[in-house]
Amino acid sequence: MNRQQSESGSILLESLIAILIFSLGIMALAGMQGISMKNTTMSKTRIDASLVAGQRIASMWVDQGVSGSNLATFVENDTAVPGLPSGLRTTAVVGDQVTVTVTWQMPGDPTVNSYRTIARITSNPP
Repeated sequence: MNRQQSESGSILLESLIAILIFSLGIMALAGMQGISMKNTTMSKTRIDASLVAGQRIASMWVDQGVSGSNLATFVENDTAVPGLPSGLRTTAVVGDQVTVTVTWQMPGDPTVNSYRTIARITSNPP
């Protein structure tokens, strides 16, 4: 048996190993892309939740009245938030301290996420 016959399958074996390594690399890149997309979506929903809470606080600042007595009209429990998956907004008022909590749950994810902001709303003297 000469040397050429004993090494005849080595090129095929090396090619198969190279294809395997390349395939694993491509699969890893696809997995990282999926994780990146999930994190981007979660970041967007957190930004949307902070925007909803900020808009609620802003509307309370605008409509507070001279004595700040309008704050109690903003109290709410679990109001639906369009644009957020299973989004709910709760507004609590204690004196001049306002707490706005926005919760949401991504489809297929058992975790309930939340964003909370607290502001003190006082009226300016006349």
